[in-house]
Amino acid sequence: MLNELKPMTVATLKVARKSEFGAFLDAGTGNSDEDILLHKFQQTAPVKVGDSVKVFLYLDPKKRLTASMRVPKMEVGEVARLRVINVTEAGAFLDAGAERGIFMPFAEMYGRLKVGDAVLARLYVDEKTGRLALSMKISTEKPPKMKVGQVARLRVINVTDAGAFLDAGVEHGIFMPLAEMYGRLKVGDEVWARLYVDEKKGEPLLSMKVAKELWRASEPAENIQADEKFSGYVFEISEAGAFLFTAERYVIFVARKNFNGALQIGETVTALARALLKDGTIEGEIVNFDAEKILQYIREHGGATDFSDKTEPEKILETFKMSKRAFKQAIGHLLKARLIEKTDGGFKTV
Repeated sequence: MLNELKPMTVATLKVARKSEFGAFLDAGTGNSDEDILLHKFQQTAPVKVGDSVKVFLYLDPKKRLTASMRVPKMEVGEVARLRVINVTEAGAFLDAGAERGIFMPFAEMYGRLKVGDAVLARLYVDEKTGRLALSMKISTEKPPKMKVGQVARLRVINVTDAGAFLDAGVEHGIFMPLAEMYGRLKVGDEVWARLYVDEKKGEPLLSMKVAKELWRASEPAENIQADEKFSGYVFEISEAGAFLFTAERYVIFVARKNFNGALQIGETVTALARALLKDGTIEGEIVNFDAEKILQYIREHGGATDFSDKTEPEKILETFKMSKRAFKQAIGHLLKARLIEKTDGGFKTV
């Protein structure tokens, strides 16, 4: 049986004898010299001769097969968020609760990991070595809620240095490589994404490159009122300006002269309708970015704030990272857009 026992595996072995160092487990060879030491410091509970003990096998510094009752806290096939404890040229070791870290080969990673990273990983048995290993390629028998080529608005549930996992109806999400993103995503973000299959690996992946799909899904706007407010997802930016996709499936075009500062694909912004073009596209104007920041702050604080044009400049700078002049301009923009109204002590959302 000793030949069948390998390091980085879990086995249930019987206690054959005890010594001052700990307990020796029967390796099944009939030779007591080949029994495996379960050191007293590797025991998480008392054991006695005849007990069957579930142990994690690994090699000690002298390359001897050794046992520990500290087994992985996850079963084969399970997924858990694990911390990287060591990195090598071939991969990384992650803390799965066992006596030693479990190896994740580089081929099973998305990008390079570093010590301290916490990632979702699946425990599996390597077919060639028979050893336990980890993978960031989280498979599932349940199909995604979208088909290959389809687009959907999905929520980010996990972020790594190499990309992000989004909720597409499977238990642990589907991966979006960094190369398929626009900017950095964070947990909780919602973006439009397209499901595709990686040609080399055959894996389902996600991409934020969805301009063609959203154009096809869009509908011409009708009966739009001047200054009507829309929440729009930035899905394309050209030299002429930015294109937003709304919940009504309308497309809003915002000329570059009508938005200030940086605008990035994947952002959701508030836009005001200015005109309806012949093709059904809305010509709009994005709400001032400082105004967006203030409006978000008010919404996050119960829909009202005591900040006003009488608030000290230092307090405005500390909270909003803008000057009092910029604050007053932004407030004026929000009032004009009828997104907020004055109160006795400040402002509230409409």
